Amino acid sequence: MYDAGIASSSGLDTGSMQRANGVGRIRFDISGGRTRLSDLYQSGSMKIRLPKVYGQPVTAVLINTSGGLTGGDAFAFDIAAGDHSHAIVTSQTAERAYRSTGGSAKVTGRFSAADGATLEWLPQETILFEKSNLSRSIEADLGTDSRLLMLESAVLGRKAMGETIRDIRFRDCWRIRRNGKLVFADDIRLEGDPDTFFKGPATGEGGCAFATLVDCATDAEDRLPLARRLLDDRPPSETRAAASAWNGVLAARFVSANSHDLRKTLMTFLTGYRSAELPRVWHC
Repeated sequence: MYDAGIASSSGLDTGSMQRANGVGRIRFDISGGRTRLSDLYQSGSMKIRLPKVYGQPVTAVLINTSGGLTGGDAFAFDIAAGDHSHAIVTSQTAERAYRSTGGSAKVTGRFSAADGATLEWLPQETILFEKSNLSRSIEADLGTDSRLLMLESAVLGRKAMGETIRDIRFRDCWRIRRNGKLVFADDIRLEGDPDTFFKGPATGEGGCAFATLVDCATDAEDRLPLARRLLDDRPPSETRAAASAWNGVLAARFVSANSHDLRKTLMTFLTGYRSAELPRVWHC
Protein backbone atom coordinates (compact mmCIF):
# COMPACT_ATOMS: atom_id res chain seq x y z
CA MET A 1 0.00 0.00 0.00
CA TYR A 2 1.23 3.50 -0.83
CA ASP A 3 -0.37 6.54 0.79
CA ALA A 4 0.78 10.05 -0.09
CA GLY A 5 -0.76 12.87 1.90
CA ILE A 6 -4.26 13.83 2.89
CA ALA A 7 -6.21 16.69 1.34
CA SER A 8 -9.84 17.71 1.28
CA SER A 9 -11.88 18.07 -1.88
CA SER A 10 -13.00 21.46 -3.14
CA GLY A 11 -16.48 20.95 -1.72
CA LEU A 12 -18.21 22.57 -4.70
CA ASP A 13 -21.77 21.50 -5.48
CA THR A 14 -21.73 19.75 -8.86
CA GLY A 15 -25.21 18.23 -8.66
CA SER A 16 -26.63 20.52 -11.35
CA MET A 17 -23.83 19.91 -13.84
CA GLN A 18 -24.12 17.30 -16.57
CA ARG A 19 -22.11 14.16 -15.85
CA ALA A 20 -20.95 11.23 -17.94
CA ASN A 21 -22.04 7.74 -16.94
CA GLY A 22 -21.26 4.46 -18.59
CA VAL A 23 -21.80 0.78 -17.93
CA GLY A 24 -20.35 -2.13 -19.87
CA ARG A 25 -20.70 -5.87 -19.48
CA ILE A 26 -19.08 -8.53 -21.58
CA ARG A 27 -18.71 -12.29 -21.28
CA PHE A 28 -16.80 -14.86 -23.31
CA ASP A 29 -17.44 -18.61 -23.46
CA ILE A 30 -16.26 -21.58 -25.46
CA SER A 31 -18.57 -22.47 -28.32
CA GLY A 32 -17.71 -24.80 -31.19
CA GLY A 33 -14.18 -25.16 -29.86
CA ARG A 34 -13.53 -21.41 -29.96
CA THR A 35 -13.84 -18.49 -27.57
CA ARG A 36 -16.86 -16.44 -28.58
CA LEU A 37 -18.85 -13.53 -27.25
CA SER A 38 -21.78 -14.81 -25.19
CA ASP A 39 -23.08 -11.62 -23.55
CA LEU A 40 -22.69 -7.91 -24.17
CA TYR A 41 -24.34 -4.89 -22.58
CA GLN A 42 -23.41 -1.23 -22.96
CA SER A 43 -25.04 2.01 -21.90
CA GLY A 44 -24.26 5.70 -21.66
CA SER A 45 -20.75 6.74 -22.60
CA MET A 46 -19.34 3.20 -22.40
CA LYS A 47 -19.06 1.44 -25.74
CA ILE A 48 -17.56 -1.95 -26.55
CA ARG A 49 -16.23 -3.02 -29.93
CA LEU A 50 -14.92 -6.40 -31.06
CA PRO A 51 -12.54 -5.94 -33.99
CA LYS A 52 -11.62 -8.82 -36.26
CA VAL A 53 -8.33 -10.34 -35.15
CA TYR A 54 -6.20 -12.98 -36.81
CA GLY A 55 -3.88 -15.30 -34.96
CA GLN A 56 -4.80 -13.77 -31.58
CA PRO A 57 -7.42 -14.47 -28.91
CA VAL A 58 -10.77 -12.70 -29.27
CA THR A 59 -10.31 -9.04 -28.34
CA ALA A 60 -12.71 -6.46 -26.94
CA VAL A 61 -12.02 -2.71 -27.01
CA LEU A 62 -13.59 -0.38 -24.44
CA ILE A 63 -14.37 3.17 -25.56
CA ASN A 64 -15.29 6.17 -23.41
CA THR A 65 -17.22 8.35 -25.84
CA SER A 66 -17.28 11.28 -23.40
CA GLY A 67 -13.60 11.84 -24.15
CA GLY A 68 -12.37 11.68 -20.56
CA LEU A 69 -13.29 11.73 -16.88
CA THR A 70 -13.96 14.52 -14.42
CA GLY A 71 -15.52 14.92 -10.98
CA GLY A 72 -18.93 13.28 -10.72
CA ASP A 73 -18.51 10.95 -13.70
CA ALA A 74 -19.10 7.24 -13.06
CA PHE A 75 -18.08 4.27 -15.16
CA ALA A 76 -18.42 0.58 -14.40
CA PHE A 77 -17.50 -2.51 -16.37
CA ASP A 78 -17.86 -6.24 -15.73
CA ILE A 79 -15.74 -8.68 -17.74
CA ALA A 80 -16.09 -12.46 -17.48
CA ALA A 81 -14.30 -15.39 -19.12
CA GLY A 82 -16.04 -18.76 -18.98
CA ASP A 83 -14.40 -22.17 -18.57
CA HIS A 84 -11.26 -22.59 -20.74
CA SER A 85 -11.90 -19.42 -22.76
CA HIS A 86 -9.16 -16.90 -23.62
CA ALA A 87 -9.89 -13.23 -24.20
CA ILE A 88 -8.11 -9.88 -24.27
CA VAL A 89 -9.75 -6.62 -23.23
CA THR A 90 -8.09 -3.28 -23.93
CA SER A 91 -8.97 0.39 -24.45
CA GLN A 92 -9.19 2.36 -27.66
CA THR A 93 -6.74 5.00 -26.47
CA ALA A 94 -5.34 6.55 -23.31
CA GLU A 95 -7.97 7.46 -20.71
CA ARG A 96 -7.88 11.07 -19.50
CA ALA A 97 -8.77 12.39 -16.06
CA TYR A 98 -9.40 16.13 -16.33
CA ARG A 99 -9.66 18.96 -13.78
CA SER A 100 -12.47 18.41 -11.31
CA THR A 101 -14.63 21.25 -9.99
CA GLY A 102 -15.81 19.03 -7.16
CA GLY A 103 -15.96 15.36 -6.24
CA SER A 104 -14.17 12.46 -7.88
CA ALA A 105 -14.64 10.50 -11.04
CA LYS A 106 -15.33 6.89 -10.13
CA VAL A 107 -14.32 3.85 -12.17
CA THR A 108 -15.30 0.36 -11.01
CA GLY A 109 -14.04 -2.78 -12.68
CA ARG A 110 -15.01 -6.40 -11.99
CA PHE A 111 -13.31 -9.41 -13.54
CA SER A 112 -14.02 -13.10 -13.32
CA ALA A 113 -12.19 -16.01 -14.90
CA ALA A 114 -13.59 -19.53 -14.53
CA ASP A 115 -11.57 -22.75 -14.40
CA GLY A 116 -9.02 -23.03 -17.18
CA ALA A 117 -9.78 -19.52 -18.51
CA THR A 118 -7.24 -16.83 -19.42
CA LEU A 119 -8.31 -13.20 -19.21
CA GLU A 120 -5.94 -10.38 -20.19
CA TRP A 121 -6.72 -6.82 -19.11
CA LEU A 122 -4.37 -4.60 -21.13
CA PRO A 123 -5.72 -1.03 -21.28
CA GLN A 124 -3.59 1.87 -22.43
CA GLU A 125 -2.39 4.46 -19.94
CA THR A 126 -4.46 6.88 -17.85
CA ILE A 127 -3.32 10.51 -18.07
CA LEU A 128 -3.88 12.53 -14.89
CA PHE A 129 -4.20 16.25 -15.61
CA GLU A 130 -3.78 19.15 -13.17
CA LYS A 131 -6.41 19.09 -10.38
CA SER A 132 -7.85 15.80 -11.59
CA ASN A 133 -9.65 13.61 -9.06
CA LEU A 134 -10.00 9.92 -9.93
CA SER A 135 -11.01 7.00 -7.73
CA ARG A 136 -10.74 3.53 -9.21
CA SER A 137 -11.49 0.13 -7.72
CA ILE A 138 -10.85 -3.27 -9.28
CA GLU A 139 -12.08 -6.62 -8.00
CA ALA A 140 -11.40 -10.01 -9.55
CA ASP A 141 -12.59 -13.54 -8.80
CA LEU A 142 -10.61 -16.45 -10.22
CA GLY A 143 -11.25 -20.15 -10.54
CA THR A 144 -8.90 -22.90 -9.39
CA ASP A 145 -6.55 -22.83 -12.38
CA SER A 146 -7.59 -19.70 -14.28
CA ARG A 147 -5.16 -16.94 -15.24
CA LEU A 148 -5.64 -13.18 -15.00
CA LEU A 149 -3.00 -10.89 -16.50
CA MET A 150 -3.61 -7.24 -15.58
CA LEU A 151 -1.85 -4.00 -16.42
CA GLU A 152 -2.58 -0.45 -15.33
CA SER A 153 -0.37 2.56 -16.03
CA ALA A 154 -0.68 6.24 -15.17
CA VAL A 155 1.00 9.40 -16.43
CA LEU A 156 1.12 12.67 -14.49
CA GLY A 157 0.55 15.20 -17.23
CA ARG A 158 2.16 15.36 -20.68
CA LYS A 159 5.73 16.58 -20.58
CA ALA A 160 5.85 16.96 -24.37
CA MET A 161 3.05 19.53 -24.05
CA GLY A 162 4.86 21.41 -21.30
CA GLU A 163 2.32 20.44 -18.64
CA THR A 164 3.32 20.69 -15.00
CA ILE A 165 1.27 18.90 -12.35
CA ARG A 166 1.06 20.51 -8.91
CA ASP A 167 -2.17 19.10 -7.50
CA ILE A 168 -3.87 15.75 -8.20
CA ARG A 169 -5.99 13.20 -6.39
CA PHE A 170 -5.75 9.58 -7.47
CA ARG A 171 -6.89 6.50 -5.58
CA ASP A 172 -6.51 2.97 -6.90
CA CYS A 173 -7.64 -0.16 -5.06
CA TRP A 174 -7.12 -3.74 -6.33
CA ARG A 175 -8.47 -6.93 -4.76
CA ILE A 176 -7.96 -10.30 -6.46
CA ARG A 177 -9.35 -13.53 -5.02
CA ARG A 178 -8.97 -17.15 -6.05
CA ASN A 179 -11.76 -19.46 -4.95
CA GLY A 180 -12.86 -16.73 -2.56
CA LYS A 181 -9.43 -16.35 -0.93
CA LEU A 182 -7.62 -13.03 -1.19
CA VAL A 183 -4.35 -13.51 -3.11
CA PHE A 184 -3.45 -9.94 -4.07
CA ALA A 185 -4.30 -6.54 -2.59
CA ASP A 186 -2.87 -3.21 -3.64
CA ASP A 187 -3.78 0.38 -2.71
CA ILE A 188 -2.35 3.63 -4.03
CA ARG A 189 -3.35 7.11 -2.89
CA LEU A 190 -1.74 10.19 -4.36
CA GLU A 191 -2.98 13.54 -3.08
CA GLY A 192 -1.30 16.89 -3.55
CA ASP A 193 1.92 17.81 -5.34
CA PRO A 194 3.78 14.94 -7.10
CA ASP A 195 7.09 16.75 -6.53
CA THR A 196 6.51 16.15 -2.83
CA PHE A 197 5.32 12.56 -2.70
CA PHE A 198 7.43 11.27 -5.63
CA LYS A 199 10.79 12.77 -4.66
CA GLY A 200 12.06 9.89 -2.48
CA PRO A 201 13.98 6.86 -3.84
CA ALA A 202 11.24 4.53 -2.58
CA THR A 203 8.42 6.58 -4.08
CA GLY A 204 9.39 7.16 -7.69
CA GLU A 205 12.45 9.40 -7.30
CA GLY A 206 11.02 12.13 -9.52
CA GLY A 207 9.15 9.84 -11.91
CA CYS A 208 6.02 11.09 -13.65
CA ALA A 209 4.79 7.80 -15.13
CA PHE A 210 4.29 4.43 -13.48
CA ALA A 211 2.69 1.05 -14.09
CA THR A 212 1.79 -2.15 -12.31
CA LEU A 213 1.51 -5.54 -13.97
CA VAL A 214 0.07 -8.54 -12.12
CA ASP A 215 -0.04 -12.08 -13.45
CA CYS A 216 -2.21 -14.38 -11.33
CA ALA A 217 -1.59 -17.94 -12.45
CA THR A 218 -0.83 -21.28 -10.85
CA ASP A 219 2.61 -21.21 -12.51
CA ALA A 220 3.31 -17.51 -11.89
CA GLU A 221 6.49 -18.20 -9.93
CA ASP A 222 7.86 -20.24 -12.85
CA ARG A 223 7.47 -17.17 -15.06
CA LEU A 224 9.67 -14.98 -12.84
CA PRO A 225 13.00 -15.83 -14.55
CA LEU A 226 11.48 -14.83 -17.91
CA ALA A 227 10.16 -11.56 -16.51
CA ARG A 228 13.49 -10.64 -14.96
CA ARG A 229 15.43 -11.60 -18.07
CA LEU A 230 13.21 -9.37 -20.20
CA LEU A 231 13.74 -6.49 -17.78
CA ASP A 232 17.51 -7.04 -17.65
CA ASP A 233 17.92 -7.38 -21.43
CA ARG A 234 16.00 -4.27 -22.45
CA PRO A 235 17.93 -1.33 -23.98
CA PRO A 236 19.04 1.52 -21.69
CA SER A 237 16.09 3.74 -20.85
CA GLU A 238 14.65 6.16 -18.33
CA THR A 239 12.35 3.44 -16.96
CA ARG A 240 13.20 1.46 -13.85
CA ALA A 241 11.46 -1.83 -13.22
CA ALA A 242 11.54 -4.93 -11.03
CA ALA A 243 9.53 -8.12 -10.68
CA SER A 244 8.80 -10.59 -7.89
CA ALA A 245 6.55 -13.64 -7.49
CA TRP A 246 4.93 -15.47 -4.62
CA ASN A 247 1.92 -17.66 -3.90
CA GLY A 248 0.63 -17.81 -7.47
CA VAL A 249 1.14 -14.12 -8.23
CA LEU A 250 3.82 -12.36 -10.27
CA ALA A 251 3.99 -8.58 -9.90
CA ALA A 252 6.12 -6.10 -11.83
CA ARG A 253 6.45 -2.38 -11.15
CA PHE A 254 7.61 0.24 -13.61
CA VAL A 255 8.43 3.92 -13.02
CA SER A 256 9.80 6.44 -15.47
CA ALA A 257 10.56 10.13 -15.84
CA ASN A 258 9.23 9.92 -19.38
CA SER A 259 5.79 8.61 -20.42
CA HIS A 260 6.99 7.78 -23.93
CA ASP A 261 9.79 5.67 -22.53
CA LEU A 262 7.43 3.90 -20.13
CA ARG A 263 5.07 2.99 -22.94
CA LYS A 264 7.91 1.72 -25.10
CA THR A 265 9.24 -0.39 -22.20
CA LEU A 266 5.79 -1.83 -21.48
CA MET A 267 5.20 -2.75 -25.10
CA THR A 268 8.54 -4.52 -25.39
CA PHE A 269 8.09 -6.32 -22.08
CA LEU A 270 4.50 -7.41 -22.72
CA THR A 271 5.30 -8.70 -26.19
CA GLY A 272 8.16 -10.81 -24.84
CA TYR A 273 6.40 -11.93 -21.68
CA ARG A 274 3.23 -12.95 -23.51
CA SER A 275 5.06 -14.27 -26.59
CA ALA A 276 2.46 -12.43 -28.64
CA GLU A 277 1.84 -9.05 -30.20
CA LEU A 278 -0.23 -6.49 -28.33
CA PRO A 279 -3.69 -5.53 -29.65
CA ARG A 280 -3.49 -3.31 -32.72
CA VAL A 281 -4.89 -0.25 -30.89
CA TRP A 282 -1.62 -0.08 -28.93
CA HIS A 283 0.17 0.74 -32.20
CA CYS A 284 -2.22 3.42 -33.46
